[in-house]
Amino acid sequence: MRNATKKDGAEAQEPHTERRVGLALWGRIARFYARQLRLASAHLRNWELSPAQFDVLATVGRHDGMTQQELAERLLVTQGNITQLLDKLERRGLLTRCREGRINRLHLTAPGRALHENVVQAQESFQAQQFDVLTPTEQRQLLTLLRKLQHAQGEQL
Repeated sequence: MRNATKKDGAEAQEPHTERRVGLALWGRIARFYARQLRLASAHLRNWELSPAQFDVLATVGRHDGMTQQELAERLLVTQGNITQLLDKLERRGLLTRCREGRINRLHLTAPGRALHENVVQAQESFQAQQFDVLTPTEQRQLLTLLRKLQHAQGEQL
C-alpha cells in the first residue's frame, strides 16, 4: 500500500491539508479577534465602558423596552452576566429596569441616551477604520462568509 500512485498520494494528503487550513483559519480569526478586542477596549475607555457594557448600551439603545432575556439571547451571554452588566450601567445612571410582572424591560436614561449617541457613532467610525485595508467589496465578501459560517453552525446573527 505504501507504493500508491502519486494521484492516490495527492488525494490522501488533501484532507490533511484541509485540516491544516482549518486550523490556520481558526488561529488567524482568534488572533484577529483578540487584537480587535484589545483595541476596542482601549478605545471605549474614553467613555469608561468595557466592550460588554458598550454592547448592552448599543443594543438597548436600538431596542428600547427589550427584556433582560431578549438582551441575553441577542448578546449570547447568560442571565447572570447580563445582570452584572445591567447593575453597573444602572449604578452609573445610564439604564433603568422597569418591572412588568415577571420580566424586566430595559430603557436608557437621558444620560444613557446621550452617551449612546456619542459612543455608538464613535465606535462605528473606529471599527470601520479597522477594516479600511479591505475594499468595500472585500468587506461585504468577508461579512457574507462569516454569516455563512454562523448559519452553518445554527447561529442566526
